[in-house]
Amino acid sequence: MRAAGYDPFRTLGLSARPDLTDDEVRAAWRRIAADTHPDRPDGGDRDRFAAAAAAYAVLRTGYGRGEAYADLRPAASGPARGFAARLRAGRPGVLALRVLITVAVGGAGVAVAGISPASVAIMAGALTWLIRTARHDFAARA
Repeated sequence: MRAAGYDPFRTLGLSARPDLTDDEVRAAWRRIAADTHPDRPDGGDRDRFAAAAAAYAVLRTGYGRGEAYADLRPAASGPARGFAARLRAGRPGVLALRVLITVAVGGAGVAVAGISPASVAIMAGALTWLIRTARHDFAARA
């Protein structure tokens, strides 16, 4: 879990845009890594290098950039109050897709294994995945 106000885009000196390319993120990472790497003759800047490495780990994929951008978006639009407001201010489409995937996996487990301990375990796993990942689809609490 990241600290409130953490902005990996700012750490790499990038503007917070969901359409950043892999090359733009990689270039920003390489520029900072070259300036701060601990193996430099001057000793580098270990703290800044570690922060940049963590930011690059988040932003190196399109999915990661989208998640990081979505985490920043609610903070920019102000905190949402109540369940319905948090859902509307978040990502309801992604949440709906997660629910559909959960239902499909649970249904497939019952179809393949019938009503058995295995199908119950598959449904429990799918629900656990939904609960653990759905929090990203709601706006920040007030």
